Amino acid sequence: MLQPLGVTELAESAYRALLAAPGVTVPELAGRLGRSPGATRRVLGELEELGLVNRLPGRPVRLLATHPESAIDLLVARRREELEKSRVMARALAAEVHVERQPSELLEIVVGQPAIAARFTQFTRNCRDELLVFDRPPYANPADEGEGAVNGLLGDGVRVRGIYAPESLSQPGGLDAAVRAAERGELSRVHPRVPMKLAIADRQVALLPLVLDDMVTSAVIVRPSALLDALIALFELLWEQAAPLLPAEEDSIPAKGLLTLLVAGLKDETIARQLGVSSRTVSRHVADLMDRLGARTRFQAGVLAERQGLLAEDD
Repeated sequence: MLQPLGVTELAESAYRALLAAPGVTVPELAGRLGRSPGATRRVLGELEELGLVNRLPGRPVRLLATHPESAIDLLVARRREELEKSRVMARALAAEVHVERQPSELLEIVVGQPAIAARFTQFTRNCRDELLVFDRPPYANPADEGEGAVNGLLGDGVRVRGIYAPESLSQPGGLDAAVRAAERGELSRVHPRVPMKLAIADRQVALLPLVLDDMVTSAVIVRPSALLDALIALFELLWEQAAPLLPAEEDSIPAKGLLTLLVAGLKDETIARQLGVSSRTVSRHVADLMDRLGARTRFQAGVLAERQGLLAEDD
C-alpha cells in the first residue's frame, strides 16, 4: 500500500510489525520478520530516514512506529516535493532543448463522460499558475465537484479567470455558485455569447468539446500549438468584452447582483425575485440605465454601466 510513496515492500512489512507490537527490540522485530538482525537494522535505517520509526530511550533499544496518519502525511508531502522538483527540472530541460512535437501529439480525443470528467480533474490538480475557463452547460462533472476543484485551486494560490454564459447562471443554483467562487477570489465575468466550454491550464494545454454543444460525450485536448494560441486569444478577446460578475462596489444600488442578472439576460421578474424587490423597481432602473447610456440592449447597458460606475449613483 505504501510503495507508491517510496516505501519498499520489506520496509512496509517492518512498519506494520512495529504498529502491531509497539516497543519491540531489534531482535524481537527480526524474529517477527523472519530476517537476520543485520537485515532488520538495514530496513530500520530505511524507516528512520522516512520518519516512520522512533527509538525509545533506555536499554535495550525499543522501537515505536510513527502514527499512520502522521506517517502518511509526511510521505505524501515528501513525494509531492520530489514531484515538484522533477517538474521544475523538466521545464528547465524543455527550455534548453527544443523538441519538435509530431502533429499527432498536439491533439488527443477523449470519449465518454467519465473520461472527460477525469481529465478535467487532472487539469485542476496539475494547474500551478492560471486556469482560464469558459463556463456553459452541459457539464461532464457534477456542479459541486467542479466548484470544489476551483475552490481547491484558489486555496493553492492559482489565478482562476472564468467567463460565464447566461445559461450557466440560469441553471438551478448556478448564480449562487458563481457568486461564491467570485467571493473566494475567482476573477469572474459574464458574456452573452460564450461559444463553447473551454478550460486552459497554465496556457500549456486546453480541454474543449469535440462538438461545440456537447462536452459530455467527446472532447479534445490541445497542447502547445497555433490552435492553442488561438484559443487563448479568443479567451482574452471575450474577457475584454465581458462584464464583471459582481459590481465593483458591494453597496451598488440596486442590490449586489443586479448587474450580474441583467448581463445574464434574465427577465425583470426573475431579477426582482433574486433581489427581493418589485419587478417595477427593476424595470425602472433598467430603463433608466438604457436611456442614459444610449444602449440598444440590456447587456450593453450592463457593461457600460459597470465600466462607468453609474450604478453606484442611483437610488
